[in-house]
Order: sequence, then structure tokens, then C-alpha cells
Amino acid sequence: MARRPARAEHPHRSDGETDAADRVLTLPNLISFVRLLGVPLFLWLFLVVEADVAAVVVLAIGGTTDWVDGWIARRLGQVSRLGELLDPLADRLYILATLLAFTVREVVPWQFTAALLARELLLIGSLAVLRRYGYGPPPVHYVGKTATFLLLAAFPILLLASASAPVATAAGAIGWGLAWWGLVLYWVAGAMYVVQAGRLVRAVRADSRGAAA
Repeated sequence: MARRPARAEHPHRSDGETDAADRVLTLPNLISFVRLLGVPLFLWLFLVVEADVAAVVVLAIGGTTDWVDGWIARRLGQVSRLGELLDPLADRLYILATLLAFTVREVVPWQFTAALLARELLLIGSLAVLRRYGYGPPPVHYVGKTATFLLLAAFPILLLASASAPVATAAGAIGWGLAWWGLVLYWVAGAMYVVQAGRLVRAVRADSRGAAA
């Protein structure tokens, strides 16, 4: 894992690059904040007023803009530490909120929700171990981003399948195809993070033993 400890400095960065990484008010961060606001809006639309069409729109916008903030950040040179935290946070909140809401409304079975939640618990445990050794969250892997994209694409389609009888069969087949692929890749990405964390911990322990010898 090409990652420095959370407490370490970045001596290879110039002052201008460091200032850019510390910026908060950037267009990509604004997009991520708006995506975060979409989470409670979706829950209110779906669970309180049961406006399924509007909920589908919110989910679709949240899913399709998943890559926009990162693309703009790289394009405009506005990559920041806050953005690196907000983007995966928004992804996880969308997935968790949608799963819980869908389980309540019986759009997805609880077993599917449990499988995804178990992966999140595994990742939380890995992050706790990394922080114990002074490391921050691992960089987002493309496998994890692909899994997130598939899941965020699947959820609006599954909701459409449950809300519209004329397209239920086709939408259900497409939605569940995306959802199961997303689940598999989600676990593959989780396993990769655990392996990376394990290598880091072993390397730190080896260095500690070498220093003590």
C-alpha cells in the first residue's frame, strides 16, 4: 500500500501543492457536499412521503455524479485531502442508506443487506488496525470504485422495478445483475484492503523488531 502514516508530513510537495491539498472551498468538494445532502433527501422521499419517482431521481443523480467530483478535481487541479475523504464517505452513505431503506420497504432481501453490511464491518475493523499503527484510510482502489458504481446504478433500477409493473421484469433482471456483480466486487475490494493492511502491519512490526535488535 503506497500510503504514508497519517501523522507524517509530505516533504516532496511544494508549498503551493500543500496549500491546494488543504483547500476546502473547491468545486469538487461542493459537489460532494451536495451529494451528501441527497442522502437524507432520499430517505425522506422514500420512507416518509413514499414519492418513489422522486426518490429514483435523487438516487440516479447521486449515482451518476459519483465520478464527477473526482474527474473535476483532477481536471482543475483541485484534489484535496477533504475531497479524498468526502467522496468515499458519500458513496458509503448512499449505499448504506439505500440498503436500509430498501430493506424496510422490502425492495431487497435482508440477506443482501447483511452481506454488504458485513463487508463494511470488515473494512471498519481494518481501518481501526491501520489507525493503531499511525496510518490513515487506504487509497480508493478501482475495484472498489467499480463496485460502488455498479451498486449505485443498480439501486434506482431495482426501485423502478418495484414501482412500475410494465418494466418490472426487465428492470429487475438488469438491476439484480448489476447488484450481484457489485456485491462480489465489493467483497473483492474489501479483501484487497485487508491484505494491504496486513502487509503494512507486518512491515511495521518487522521494522520495530529490527530497531529493537
